[in-house]
Amino acid sequence: MDLSQKDWQAVVREAASRAVGEDVGPVDLTSRVAVPIEARAVATLVARESGVVAGMELAEAVFREVDGSLQWKSLVKDGDRVVAGCVVAEVSGSARSILSGERSALNFLQRLSGVATRTADFVRAVQGTKAKILDTRKTTPGLRALERKAVLAGGGVNHRSGLYDAILMKENHQVFLPQEKMGEVIQKCRQEFPEFPLVVEADSVDLAIQLLGQPVDRILLDNMSPEQVARVIQKRAEMGSGVGLEASGGVTLERARALAETGVEWISVGSLTHSARAIDMSLDIEKAP
Repeated sequence: MDLSQKDWQAVVREAASRAVGEDVGPVDLTSRVAVPIEARAVATLVARESGVVAGMELAEAVFREVDGSLQWKSLVKDGDRVVAGCVVAEVSGSARSILSGERSALNFLQRLSGVATRTADFVRAVQGTKAKILDTRKTTPGLRALERKAVLAGGGVNHRSGLYDAILMKENHQVFLPQEKMGEVIQKCRQEFPEFPLVVEADSVDLAIQLLGQPVDRILLDNMSPEQVARVIQKRAEMGSGVGLEASGGVTLERARALAETGVEWISVGSLTHSARAIDMSLDIEKAP
């Protein structure tokens, strides 16, 4: 992640506050009428299926947002793989408060653990190769920093944070850029923004080979077959180019392995965040003795 610990904690607090405000609102009506104000409880958060955990800080922050007197105990940490039935955390204190925080805490845990688990599946698929799995900007609006952290928990690598910290000239940018002007624009990027990574998308082998001779950091090989990627890698070796190569576009687990075996350094996978299935988790509560 590119956030300082202080900034990350601010993101966590803001997300928890927003989630609690959205769900609880001014009062949890059901808990108020059904649960005595003096009732105390102990609750466990339980994984109902196997997966990789992420979002523990968010879950804790939710309960603290609801009631600062609640006692939280983490039994696993982000990045841990758990099996069905594993207790990931305990929370104790006011029964009303625990019930008020239940859904928001589980929503974060389930969603972010889903991202981490899907990422881990892709990382495992390319194991033994030099390819690293990258995330993309295809994130849930407002939750990008959280989902990027979940990608790290699953063993993936973060791409750029947004449009402000890297230059990535994609196909839609190139619509407005004549190909004969490509080298000129790349040089301009280097002169005006030398501190930022420069990546250019190529949707053909010919364009990728052309870009191998340019001062770019990485070429994004979009929707190319493993055979096409291998051709670009071979040409890079022949040219003695040091430009990095990233494969992208419709990457499945099977396709990821085939791409990784070409020798490409990076594989970006939008589905890590836009199609991750939430991991089933629940909260079990008991009256405190």
